[in-house]
Amino acid sequence: MEKRKVSLLKEVFGRSPFSSLVEHARKVHECVSLICPLMQAVIDEDYEQIHRLQDQVSQLEYEADRIKHAVREQLPRRYFMPVEREDLDNFLHHIDSIADGVEDFAVVLFIRKTRIHEDLCEEFKDFSRQVLHLSELLTEAAEDLEELAETSFGGAEARSVLEKISSLGEAEWRCDRLQRQISIHIYELEDELDPITISFYEKMLRTLSDVANAAENTGEFLRTMIVK
Repeated sequence: MEKRKVSLLKEVFGRSPFSSLVEHARKVHECVSLICPLMQAVIDEDYEQIHRLQDQVSQLEYEADRIKHAVREQLPRRYFMPVEREDLDNFLHHIDSIADGVEDFAVVLFIRKTRIHEDLCEEFKDFSRQVLHLSELLTEAAEDLEELAETSFGGAEARSVLEKISSLGEAEWRCDRLQRQISIHIYELEDELDPITISFYEKMLRTLSDVANAAENTGEFLRTMIVK
């Protein structure tokens, strides 16, 4: 009888999408976690490893897309939710763009056997780690979505998530600073670098910066959902 009651409630009110949204956020973070190994591989000039990692990123991005499509199919029109269905769909779009950015970065590394100048290696690794840190902060906030839903996106849980989101802004600012510093250093070395290599360094920086910006934008959208 109890099982029948639960089944009837799901039929009438629909199924909560929040656990699947958390699953999607974690899958996206798996993509981001490959940025540092990718950067290390290009520094080591291990192009076979870059190929393997690019394949992994592509697979993870595909898995994230499958979860995204499943979430959109199950976003219920009848389920009583503390936020608008359209807002959840937009949040899903924002966080999915992070995985797309990681795939772009992996492709940039894959399409050309680019050597990183030894004077730039540590800076590129620092930048990669900072982008990963940004993703970690966002994932921590996204993992609270189920609890947020239970409290109607209010109370102590909402305040806790807002504090986590606030730290994203500073982390993204640090990413911007690192990007500028590396760009300056690249052009200080331009007598030692050919124009195509400089162009690829800039593409690497740009695609990583896109990942960082997407993470911050996703956090800001989550903030908007909470304070609406």
